[in-house]
Order: sequence, then C-alpha cells, then structure tokens
Amino acid sequence: MSKQILAKENIVLGADLSTKEEAIRYAGNILVNNGYVDASYVEKMLEREEVTSTYIGNQVAIPHGTEDAKSAVKNTGLSFVTVPNGVDFNGNTVKILIGIAGKGNEHLELLSNIAIVCSEEENIEKMVNATSEEEILKLFEEVN
Repeated sequence: MSKQILAKENIVLGADLSTKEEAIRYAGNILVNNGYVDASYVEKMLEREEVTSTYIGNQVAIPHGTEDAKSAVKNTGLSFVTVPNGVDFNGNTVKILIGIAGKGNEHLELLSNIAIVCSEEENIEKMVNATSEEEILKLFEEVN
C-alpha cells in the first residue's frame, strides 16, 4: 500500500523557527520521521537551498532535495509547516514551508498542485491562520 502524500501527521501548525537552515531541517525531518525519506535527504535539501533558493513567493518556500537525492526517497510525500512569525529566506519572509520528496517524476505534479493552491493570497492567509490539519488537507484536496 502506498503512503498518503500529505497525511495529517505531516502537518505542523504554528512552528517557531528562527533560521532558514532550521526551517529546512524541520520540514525535512517530518519526512524522515514519517518514513518518506532517509535522513541523508535533509542534507540534500540544505544543499539545494545553497544552489538556488526554494522561496517561490507569496510567503512560501518549497524545500526539496537535489537531483542526486532521489535514491534517499522511499515514498513520495509532503511535509507542511506554518511559521506564523515568519522565517527569513534571503530577505524574504516565509510563513509556509512545504517539504517535497518525489519518487521518479511524481514531484512535478505535486509542484503544480502546490503552485495552484499557493497562487491565491486568500489560500495563503487561510493556511497561515489554520487551526487544524484538516483545514490544510481540505485546501489541497480541492485542487485534485
């Protein structure tokens, strides 16, 4: 049986994170702890950030591993973290972190769905102010 891509246990609301590195590790460790990736994947997420920022605008960052991190991915999955006080990503304030691990090319469809949800400022506000994991799941289910 394949794992759910965005499960309730992959969502953390109201995290207090101070640095970009801490934020990326936090999002990555959710994927590690829930069996989506090997621990080595988190280092590859940090490596990716050094090459190019994963900040996509609208207070959202999508940390993910480098191309050579594919072997560390066990199952396609997302982690979702809200940081109401924001965390600095090279001068940009990030309040939503969406960690991605994709097997094969599955991450491309995930990125497309995330882009759709995150392009609406109204959705960003709903996610930042969400009080339950179900609110987050509902927003992403509406895309599919």
